[in-house]
Amino acid sequence: MSTAYRGRFAPTPSGPLHAGSLLAAVASYLDARHHGGNWSVRLEDVDPPRCPSGSADTILRQLEAFGLEWDASNDAHDIIHGVRYQSRRHDAYAAALEQLKLGRVVYPCVCSRKQWRDFPLYPGWCRTRRTPPAEAHAWRLDIRAAEQWGGNTAIAGWEDRLQGHVQLDLATLGDVILKRRDGLWAYQLAVIVDDADQGITDVVRGLDLLDNSPWQRLLQAALGLPMPRLTHLPLITADNGQKLSKQNLAPALPESPHAIRQRLHHTLELLGQDPPRELAGASPEEQLGHAIPRWSLAAIGKTPTLSAATHL
Repeated sequence: MSTAYRGRFAPTPSGPLHAGSLLAAVASYLDARHHGGNWSVRLEDVDPPRCPSGSADTILRQLEAFGLEWDASNDAHDIIHGVRYQSRRHDAYAAALEQLKLGRVVYPCVCSRKQWRDFPLYPGWCRTRRTPPAEAHAWRLDIRAAEQWGGNTAIAGWEDRLQGHVQLDLATLGDVILKRRDGLWAYQLAVIVDDADQGITDVVRGLDLLDNSPWQRLLQAALGLPMPRLTHLPLITADNGQKLSKQNLAPALPESPHAIRQRLHHTLELLGQDPPRELAGASPEEQLGHAIPRWSLAAIGKTPTLSAATHL
C-alpha cells in the first residue's frame, strides 16, 4: 500500500463515544499510521435534531484523551479546528444530487413510511416520477441504475480487506433516501461526497455498515468518484447480544487517566494486537506508539462480534 493512504474517523455527534466507537477509531487510526498515511476526523452532523449541543466537542475531547491525534486541515469554510463538519456542506451535496438527477439515477418520492409499512422494503411506487411535485418530497436512489455499471457483480460485490470477498444483493436493500422530505441530507450521499472531496483511500468501520456499501458504491459509480478500499470490523456486543450503540444506551468512555489507559489497552487486545501486559498502565501515546509498527489487520479476524462488553 502506498504512502498516499488517507483514512478517516467519521462519527455522528449524537452523544459521547463508547467502547464500540473507540474500537473503530483506534483501528482506523492504527491502520493509517502503520501505512504512513493521513488520518482525519469528520463529524457527520447532517441531522441536527439527533446532535445535541456540545456532543461534537465531547467527541473531540475523548479522541484527544485517548491519544488519537488527527491531521488537521484548515483550507475550507466547513473546517473548524482541523475537523470537517457536514452541517456546513449543503452546497456540495446539492451539486451531487443535481448530477444524479441529470443521470436519472434518482427520483422524487412523496410516500411516507406509514404508507408502505406492510412491505419489507420501499416498493418503488414513485420510480416512474421524474418531475418534482409541489408537495414535500424526498429523493431516492434508484438501485436499478446499477445495471449501467455491472449490476450486483460490480457494485454489490467487492474485496473487503478483512472480511474477504463480499457479495450482496441490491434488490434486498431497496431504494435508499438521499435527501429527506424535511430537506435534510441523508448519510449515504453525504459520506461519499466527503470521502471523495477529502481524498479518502481507505474506510475502516464497523460491520454494521457493511450493507450500506452497495448504495455508496453505486453513488460513487454514478458520480464518477473513486471507491475507497473497505475494511469492516467486528462489533462489540453487550451482555444481551446487542451491539454497543448510543441507541442502546452504551456507557460513555471513561474520563480518568487510569481508566483511559486500561480501556485503550483492552481495546488493543480486542483488536487482536496482543499488547504487552506491562503497557496497560502506560500513557495512550506510548501504547499507540508501540502498536503502530506492529499493527496487523489479519490479527483481528473475521468474527462478526466481540462479546467482551462485561470487561469494558
